Amino acid sequence: MKKIMLVDDEILVRESIRDCINWEKEGFIYCGDASDGEVALPLIEQLEPDILITDIKMPFMNGIELSEIVRTRMPDIKIIILSGHDEFEYARAALRVGAMEYCLKPVSAADIIRLLQETSKVIDRERLEREQRQLLLQLQSDYAVKTQHKLLNDICCGLIATAEAMHTAALLNVALYAKHYVVAVTDFRCHDGRARLVADQLQEAEQFLSSELSRLPIEPLSYKRSHTETVWLLKGQTAPQLEGALHYLQAGLKNQLEKLFPCTLALGTGSIQERLQGVHASYLDAEDDKHWRRLSQHNRLALFQAASSAQGQSAWPDRQRFIEFLKLGAEHESAGLLSSLADSLRSVDWRDSFYGYYLLNDYTIEVLKTAHGLHFASASPAETMEQFEQKMNKVRSADEARAYLQWLLSQYWQWRSDASDKYTEMLEQAKSYIAKNYGNDQLTLQDVADHVMVSPSHLSKVFSQECGQTFIEFLTQTRIRKAKELLLSTSSKSYEIAHRVGYNDAHYFSNLFKRITGITTTQYRKQQLLGNGSVLQAQGAMHENGKH
Repeated sequence: MKKIMLVDDEILVRESIRDCINWEKEGFIYCGDASDGEVALPLIEQLEPDILITDIKMPFMNGIELSEIVRTRMPDIKIIILSGHDEFEYARAALRVGAMEYCLKPVSAADIIRLLQETSKVIDRERLEREQRQLLLQLQSDYAVKTQHKLLNDICCGLIATAEAMHTAALLNVALYAKHYVVAVTDFRCHDGRARLVADQLQEAEQFLSSELSRLPIEPLSYKRSHTETVWLLKGQTAPQLEGALHYLQAGLKNQLEKLFPCTLALGTGSIQERLQGVHASYLDAEDDKHWRRLSQHNRLALFQAASSAQGQSAWPDRQRFIEFLKLGAEHESAGLLSSLADSLRSVDWRDSFYGYYLLNDYTIEVLKTAHGLHFASASPAETMEQFEQKMNKVRSADEARAYLQWLLSQYWQWRSDASDKYTEMLEQAKSYIAKNYGNDQLTLQDVADHVMVSPSHLSKVFSQECGQTFIEFLTQTRIRKAKELLLSTSSKSYEIAHRVGYNDAHYFSNLFKRITGITTTQYRKQQLLGNGSVLQAQGAMHENGKH
C-alpha cells in the first residue's frame, strides 16, 4: 500500500481529509500531516511517503517551495497540489515543480480517492518500468561478462584468431591489447583436501587476489573455469613487469592467501609472450606448471608425514640445491652431488618406512618437471613417472637408492644431450636470423619462431636453456654490440645509430646503452677513440726507437 502525507495550514481541511476516507480499504496508509512546508519537510524525509498532498498557499514555506525541495531530494515522491486560487499562474507554477495533479478547493473525498488511485497507477507503472530496466541492464551486464569470459577462454585455448579476438574485444569494450602477455591458473582448495570452499570464503579469497594483482603495474583479466579455478591473463608493457608480478604471485601472494584463508592455492604460471597468439602457449605452460607444482606439493606433504611417523629419520632432501644443479650443473658434477647425499640416504629405513619412497619421489618429480619444462623429455609425464615408480618400488637400501639417483640423473643428461643436439641447428638458424634483422624495430620472438618453424614458447625455453640468456637479452646484446661498432666506425649521431640497430626511441636507446655499459654513447666513443690513439702513439714510438 502507498503511504500518503498531507500538508495544509487549515486544521479543518487536514482533519476532514484524514477522517472522511477509509484509507486501508482504499489501499493506502495515512502516515501523517503538517501545517506548513517547513514543519512538513523533516517529517517527509523521516516517513518517506509515496504521495504528498499539499496546499499551495501556506505561511513560512508554501506548497511550491516545498514541492521544489521534495522533487530535488526525493524525486520518486508524487505530488498533488490543492489550491483555493483559480489563477493560471498558480497552475503553471504547480506544473513547473512537477506536480502530478492541480486540484481546486473545496475537494470531496471521492475526488481525492480518484486522484490518489490515478497517481498510484502511475507509481506502479514507473516502478515496473524501473524494475524492467534494471533487469535488462543486469541481463546485459551478465551477458557481457559471460561473453568476455568466453572470449578469454577462446584466446587461452587457441580457438580464436587474433584479428577476431581484437574485434570482439572492441565490441565488448575489453582492453585486450598489450606488449606482453602471460597466463596464470589458480585453484583454491580446503586444507582438508575437499574441492569446495564455503562460497563466501572462496569469493573473499578471490577478491583479495584480484585486488592485490590490481595494485601491480600490470592489467589483469580473468575468467572462472570452475567453482575453484580461475584463469588470469596478465598484461604488461614490459616483460620485467610481468616477471615481477609472477614472482610476487608465487612467492608472496600465495603465502598471504594461505595464511588469511582456510585454503591451499594450487598455482601455475606460463611463459611471457609478446603477441596475443602466444597466449595459448602460455596457457598450456601454466597448466603444466600447476600440474607439477601440485604433484610436488602432495609428495612433499606425504614426505613430511612419513618423516614424522618414522622415528629417527630426520633427514630432509636439499631440494633447492638439487633443482639448481639440474638447471646449472654439469654431468661430471653428478658424482659429487650424490656423495653429498650419501649420509641422508644411509639414515633412511628403506624396508619398513614409506619415507624413502617419498624422498626418491621428490627428486624424481623435480627431474621430470625440469625436463618437461625445458622440453628435454619426449615421453608423456604420466608414462615416464609410471616407469620411474616401478624402479623406485624396488629400492631396499641406501646403495640401491644411490644407484637409482645415479640412473635418474643419467636419464636427465641423456635427454639434455639429445635435446642439445636436436636444437643446435635450430638455434644457429635463429641467431643468424637475428643477426640479419636486428635493425628491424618490429622484430619479435614470434618472427624468429616462425622462421625456424617452432612455437614461440618452445623457442623461448630452448633459447634460455642452451644460450644461458633469454631471447630478449640476446637480441639486446646483439643490438648494443652493433651500436658499439657503429659508434667507432661512423660519425653518425646517437639517434641515427639507435634507428639503425632497431630502436625508434632514441631516448630509450641512450638509457639502455648506459644501463648496460655503464657509460653514455658519447663517453664510450670518446674513451675508445682516445684509447686507440694512445695505442697508435705507443706503436709509433716503438717503431722510431727501432730505427735508432
